[in-house]
Amino acid sequence: MITASMVKELRTRTGVGMMDCKKALTEANGDMEKAVDILREKGLSKAAKKAGRIAAEGIVGSYIHGNGRIGVLVEVNCETDFVAQTEGFHALVKDIAMQIAAANPLYVSREEVPADVISHEKEVYRQEALNEGKPEKIVDRMVEGRIEKYFKEVCLLDQPFIKDGDKTINDVVLEATVKMGEKVSIRRFTRYQLGEGIEKKQENFADEVMSQIKK
Repeated sequence: MITASMVKELRTRTGVGMMDCKKALTEANGDMEKAVDILREKGLSKAAKKAGRIAAEGIVGSYIHGNGRIGVLVEVNCETDFVAQTEGFHALVKDIAMQIAAANPLYVSREEVPADVISHEKEVYRQEALNEGKPEKIVDRMVEGRIEKYFKEVCLLDQPFIKDGDKTINDVVLEATVKMGEKVSIRRFTRYQLGEGIEKKQENFADEVMSQIKK
């Protein structure tokens, strides 16, 4: 069983994010040294060491869905203008913009989710669990599981990558950091949807974007 203390220890040793540490420990069947090696092989520990650097260069990328119904602006940063102008960096920014168009996140990271929003969601999940007749002693674990699912839905970095569901957007950013040799980060984004806020017939544009991407 992978415990929170094991995940914390691996994070302290490598500087890698909690979710990636948990994945590595699971893959290593709880073997701490093997988990360290797995993170090194993936280049994640090297990427973590770059996390403290300042990434002030980059580009503001855009994506307009073919029929003009969804538009996205996203700022992705790196450390140098040289990397910002590379084909690989531009491709990364386009993928991230398409992700935002298709998956409609509300925040870049879970750290941006307001505390009152998290508290509200937890209370809703708690009441749902109690209404389902779940024992009080397991309700807290259910709430934590459901709040993790919530983060994966509304936080860009936690979302499964639309082109490879085995990766999160955070994984994609870390891989880009390793590949490009400098810190890469997503700073902010804005997503526009035609007619948003106007009462009219509902259309699922996000599904339409996904279908176009998969062609």
